[in-house]
Parts: sequence; C-alpha cells; structure tokens
Amino acid sequence: MQMKLKNLYQRLQGLDPARFSVAVGFDGFVDEIVEVVDRRESFDSYIRMTNMRQFGERITKAAGLSTNIEFVPKTMKLGGNGPIMGNALVKAGTSVSYVGALGNPNIHPVFTELTDACTQVFSVAEPGHTDAVEFDDGKVMLGKMESLNDVNWATLQREVGDEQLRKIFSGADLVATVNWTMTPYMNEVWEGLLGLLSERPDGHRPFFFVDLADPSKRTPEDIVEALTMIRRFSSYYRVILGLNRKEASEIACVRGLSLSKPAEEADLEEIVKALGADLGLWCLVVHPTFEAGAYVDGEYHYIEGPYTSKPRLTTGAGDNFNAGFCLGLMLQLGVEESLAVGKATSGYYVRNMHSPSRDQLLEFIKLWADRAGQEF
Repeated sequence: MQMKLKNLYQRLQGLDPARFSVAVGFDGFVDEIVEVVDRRESFDSYIRMTNMRQFGERITKAAGLSTNIEFVPKTMKLGGNGPIMGNALVKAGTSVSYVGALGNPNIHPVFTELTDACTQVFSVAEPGHTDAVEFDDGKVMLGKMESLNDVNWATLQREVGDEQLRKIFSGADLVATVNWTMTPYMNEVWEGLLGLLSERPDGHRPFFFVDLADPSKRTPEDIVEALTMIRRFSSYYRVILGLNRKEASEIACVRGLSLSKPAEEADLEEIVKALGADLGLWCLVVHPTFEAGAYVDGEYHYIEGPYTSKPRLTTGAGDNFNAGFCLGLMLQLGVEESLAVGKATSGYYVRNMHSPSRDQLLEFIKLWADRAGQEF
C-alpha cells in the first residue's frame, strides 16, 4: 500500500487537471453545522453529545411527554451535494460550470467561494437549508428543501436555455447530477437533458456521475424508475453511480438481490459486485468511512482509506470522495488509484474542514504514504 501511494504521488505531480471541464447540478443548500448539548455546565460551557445513540435516546425517552434539545451553531457553509462536489473539483484545478439552486435573483453569500471560482454559474432557485447535527459516529441532516421544487425542466429552460444547456452538458469531460432524493423533479430534468444529447462524432463518451443521496424516504418504485433512467445515459456517457454503505444496502433491498447475509451486514466486496452486475452501469462505487470498492467492466477494485476516529467535519465527506474519484478517472488513472484520490480528498476534508487544493492533495497523499496502516 505504501509503495502504491508513493507511486500515485509521483504520477499526480505530472498531471494537470486544468484541461478538464466539469458540469455540476442541480441542488444547493446553506449548511449550518451544529452540536447537541448533553449537559450545560454554565452559560459558556457545555458537554456535547458525542454519538447518535445519545441523541436518539434523549428523544425516545420523551415520547408521550416533551423535551428541550439545545443546538449550538458552529459554522455556516455552502452545502448540497452539488456545491460541495463542485467546490472540491474547482479546488483541484478543473474548470467547473454550475447550474442549480444557489439563490435567485441573488446568489446567497455562502456560495461566493464556489461561484467566484467557477467558469460559469446559472443559479435558478433559492437554496434549501440544512441543520447538520454532527456526532463522532455520524450526522443527522435536518433539511428544509421546499425551494428545490423550483428546480425543474421548465425553470432550467427559462433561466439557462436549451442551447446553453446542450453546450454545458454535452461539452464537459464530467457531468455530475447529484442529490436525486431531495430534488423532486430530477427525473424530469434527466428526461429534458436526454432530449438534448446526441452521440459525439468521435465516439468519445465522457463521465456521467450520479449520487442518489440517501434515497430511504423515496418509494421503491421511485428508486427503480430513477435507476432505469440513469441507465439511459449510457448511450452518451460512461455512467458512474456513487453510494455510501447505507445507500448500497437500501438499493440492494430494492433490487431484491440475493446475498449471503442481510444487505447491511454483507461484505463490501459482495454487495458491490452484486449491485454492479445487477445495475449494468459502467461503474458502481461504494465508499464506507474507512474503505471504498468499485465495480468497473466486470472487475472489483478495493482500497482502504486513511482513517481517523476524530473527524473535524463529516458533512460533505462523501461529496469530496466523489470529486476525487472522478478526478482520478478524468486523469486516466487506474480505478484503484482513482479510489485512492477519492479517499485522499475526503480524508483531507474531514481533518481540515475544507477541500484540498491540488498541492494540498498531493501533500496529503505523501503523508498517507508515510503513515499507511496508522490512524492519523
């Protein structure tokens, strides 16, 4: 592992992401990162809840009664799968066009870092708002997302126009349409995009990345319909579906896959292979906290990540993994190397609370190589 990471570090030094164009859409959220007070010692001092079980038990014990739970805001940042992934790709050095809900008529100031760095931005609706309740073992996302109802094909046609949409999504090396779960009219948007696309004369197929983003609240019928639509993009792109471990279990259940154990207990390799073969996409990638596996062209690829038990920020870690993985693919790295770039991007993010620049990414991979097998 150490030697592979050192070789990756050397390879990346000679590769330039600036030549790649990326199109990302369509969501947008203002994320407010909050902690939950377990016990307040004074007006200025409190002990936070460190795990999700504490939070759940506090609520459960109040069933039939009532309770007061105090949130302490820690920071406010750009949010949404699209903005976080797009921002990570901008930081890495690619040219990004963003279409989505960043504020309309005025873009919300929290997105300034992203919009100032993008090649072009089309903000078509107001962003949603999320209270991201963070614990050491995960997070609870409390979302207010009614404004995303305005992200639909009619709005995109009015605010961007068919010809501009065709240029953006046909000319990119990578297209990422993310957060299907919280974008109610994403299927309609996909249908509209499919109507604008045509096969490239040179036969080249760029990458098309999809993140469903926790589909548990959507019906099995909705999920099956979305997966069917995603496959239709295979005529024009190499389609990548990215899932976290929980989402992989949910999709496996919806698809009725036969596994040796219940889906949530199955080994990563088993569930990735089964899902990859079943869905028939170019790539299926699953990224648990400390590892990642991908199924590409009938082959399974795996890597362990740079694990830390004390992440400083977890909201957006998956989006940073997705950005790094797709960056590796655009750079024509191997699948395992691309998984490593994804894990390095998210690993840097959870430790430093922001996406890495190209140089910061390189330095993190070097540090990871030096400390391979150790927690850091």
